[in-house]
Amino acid sequence: MNKKVSIFLSLMGLSLSLSAQQQDKSWSMVKGKISSPWAQDVNPKKVLPEYPRPQLERAGNWKNLNGLWDYAISEKSQRPAINQGKILVPFAVESALSGVGKTVGKDSLLWYKTTFTVPSNMKGKEILLHFGAVDWRTTVSLNGKEVGKHEGGFDPFSFNITPFLNKSGSQTLTVEVWDPTDEGPQPRGKQVKRPEGIWYTPVTGIWQTVWIEAVNKSHIDHIKITPDIDHQSLAVTPVLTGLLQAIR
Repeated sequence: MNKKVSIFLSLMGLSLSLSAQQQDKSWSMVKGKISSPWAQDVNPKKVLPEYPRPQLERAGNWKNLNGLWDYAISEKSQRPAINQGKILVPFAVESALSGVGKTVGKDSLLWYKTTFTVPSNMKGKEILLHFGAVDWRTTVSLNGKEVGKHEGGFDPFSFNITPFLNKSGSQTLTVEVWDPTDEGPQPRGKQVKRPEGIWYTPVTGIWQTVWIEAVNKSHIDHIKITPDIDHQSLAVTPVLTGLLQAIR
């Protein structure tokens, strides 16, 4: 390839990636933090758009909630107005790609808020809200009512939000997170408040994809896979939810 053409194409690629980041002026990468070569390609309007759990994908019946959410950091005793700025979900609040780059700590809470609508093709079904992972203690509320809590920084969790949905229009989702890192009781790997050497910075808040999904009252919750090496076989056992409800 002609050297001038190659340089031109490279500059065009850089320009496109930068313009993708600048589509929303309320977000930009935090400077001075570690980032990968692919960070410049992140588009805040289309973040990790692929279905995050392909082994259980229900085609056409899900909606990705990643993107720019409102956020706030407050003292543990306060419930703030969640309008301190925008955070790019699903990147930890300390990271460059979150657009925030702040530390939370054991004496503070991290708050998220976003709104979404339920697509018309999901009406009449059970609506599940999925979190790929949130570090660490998470309280989820929808339209001002608490849906549930979860403790764990590395595992996915879900809530059936059907009873909490407005009959029509937008839905307001609020997420409260507390993460004491190395000053709390939870497993946290190499995350420490003051990293040095082989230790890492804290990772707080939503750091995996968030999405909603429509299912029938009776549906597969998860599958159990049991290998049998001696017989070179694999047993797949589906675990169902709502089966008795459906029978009644």
